[in-house]
Amino acid sequence: MDGNMAQLQQSLMEVEIEAEQLLLARHQLVENDRVRNGNREALTALRKRAKTTKTSVTSPFGSIMKDVGGSGSKPLVKEVCTTCGNHDSMEKTWMMFPGTDIFAKMPFHAAHTILEKDQSCLDYEANKLQSYVKEKAFIISEKGVLADKFGPGVLKSLVTLTDKPK
Repeated sequence: MDGNMAQLQQSLMEVEIEAEQLLLARHQLVENDRVRNGNREALTALRKRAKTTKTSVTSPFGSIMKDVGGSGSKPLVKEVCTTCGNHDSMEKTWMMFPGTDIFAKMPFHAAHTILEKDQSCLDYEANKLQSYVKEKAFIISEKGVLADKFGPGVLKSLVTLTDKPK
């Protein structure tokens, strides 16, 4: 009986550790989403200020044929930032650095470039956290903690469910 009690205690500790890690990851995911939404709002405000949208500025490769006929010293492709467009990229704008209370006046192009890099890093972290949360939930379910709601076999079949064409 003492061996069974020790085994039960060990399995409960493992489940509690997994559940705590799951809750921490979910909390981090919520915080990450809050920062991502703030970043997205800031990028939208900068695009409105530059009077552009994500798709309104054409690719620099669209104007290759126009610029080819010029002199040899002229670059073949004029680089156009998809956020700045024709906006003055050296115009100063205020920016608060993430995680601090420091405001700085910096060039428009530098501000949106920093925000876009942060946004891509946050998107990557969000995908990684979502995978981690899914993995932890599956591990907890396999240990039988959610057995009264879903069995491990049912959950595994739902996770690996795929549509087959007829």
